[in-house]
Amino acid sequence: MKRILYIITIFFAALATSCSGYLDKSPYEDPGAETINDEASAIALTNAAYQPLQRPKLYNMRIWTLDIIAGNSEVGAGGGSDGIETIQLANFTADADNFATIDFWRGPNPGILYCNTVLANVPTMNISDDIKNRCIGEAKFLRAHYYFLLVQLYGDVPLTLTPASSSDDLYPRRVGKDTIYNEVIIPDLKEAIKLLPTREEYDAEDKGRASKGAAYGMLAKVYLTRCEYDSCLTMCNKVADLGYTLNPDYSDCFGGEDKNKNTAESLFEVQYYGTTDAGFWDDENQSSWLSTFMGPRNSGFVAGGYGWNQPTQEFVDQYEDGDVRKDKTILYEGCPSFDGHQYKGSMSGTGYNVRKFLVPASISADYNTCAEDFVILRYADVLLMKAEALNELGRTTEAEDPLYEVRKRAGLTNKSDVEGLTQEEMKEKIIHERRIELAFEGHRWFDMIRINNGQYALDFLHSIGKINATRKHLLFPIPQKDIDSNPNLTQNTGY
Repeated sequence: MKRILYIITIFFAALATSCSGYLDKSPYEDPGAETINDEASAIALTNAAYQPLQRPKLYNMRIWTLDIIAGNSEVGAGGGSDGIETIQLANFTADADNFATIDFWRGPNPGILYCNTVLANVPTMNISDDIKNRCIGEAKFLRAHYYFLLVQLYGDVPLTLTPASSSDDLYPRRVGKDTIYNEVIIPDLKEAIKLLPTREEYDAEDKGRASKGAAYGMLAKVYLTRCEYDSCLTMCNKVADLGYTLNPDYSDCFGGEDKNKNTAESLFEVQYYGTTDAGFWDDENQSSWLSTFMGPRNSGFVAGGYGWNQPTQEFVDQYEDGDVRKDKTILYEGCPSFDGHQYKGSMSGTGYNVRKFLVPASISADYNTCAEDFVILRYADVLLMKAEALNELGRTTEAEDPLYEVRKRAGLTNKSDVEGLTQEEMKEKIIHERRIELAFEGHRWFDMIRINNGQYALDFLHSIGKINATRKHLLFPIPQKDIDSNPNLTQNTGY
């Protein structure tokens, strides 16, 4: 999948002339798919469904800012009004005009549109069953993921299962999140499991596409979110059966070099090609922003270096003695040097910066040259989901092994630390482990709002001084602009 998401606007005449270069192409917004009926066209339609993942409205910015809202970090940045929309969300003072909530709300919609276009057209194409099934499976997986993001952030949302047309209802109503889970997210993922190849069955050019393992892992996360622990456990075991393993080194999961992309631990990640003529804020930008945004401001450590996402002291204090992830996750005064640079606490308002995603300027010299992928789902997450499911099922002793497997790689090799715990003690241990292992990867907020029906989030936020947080803040507000243009849209309670 080296170039799968190097998206450009094309005319469909070009699709018919070259099959070897299809991974460099995708359709525009109104593809007119009824006029084409070949494998290159089916693949190009499917490629387009991935591209919204790359955009700033999702994984190139907004998703990782959820860790700021969750209290792991502060905006930092340039001060003043820089990042004010995220500051408002993190202080629980945001209203329905908050710009970030508009991004979160609208970000998945183009992806859903593209998925629906694939699912409306590819099944009737006269192409090989292998390509047809793969494209349908990819679209099902991606549509489930886009809707999963929406229902976690907003609860009930409009539901669209067909491509946009002039006869559509222009004022859709919100549909209950349980309906979306039961009629779209879970069925789509089950169908994707049936249709998708395993990661080993893809050739090198298609590496990184959604695979059977990705669908098993995503469905495990859906079941965990819904407290369906038996089903979650089954899906976690299916992932393990496919041969996924932890990378030997935690740092191998991240970075802008080829060795860090689509590793043995990775189930699914957003692919970036790393070379683009598009502007920094353009949706078509093929460069990752992780390093540019999170590098220490004006430090020369990385290309750009905007100083966002500065870890809090409270977060840093959660590291246990001997945890090697600390030096691989954050920069702090006295930490190992970064590409020959010594970090100073004065480079950040909190005294810390995120390290795990930084790509040295010697590798990526500018904002538009970073090929670092964003890892959405990896095997360590699956192991921790398995441990949590086992513990919630009352099988606390069995939860020790998957939890220990993650901790052992982190240098925490005393297994007695996770042995003999009560069910509640094990639960707290797993929550802690998820926070540290998956830090700044966009998981913490979703974990907080699902545990104990969201009460965990409120208790934690209040404990770190965010007393403004109330139950209404477990969901984001529906953007007022969209409510104004659609009289059938209702607002979430309290906004």
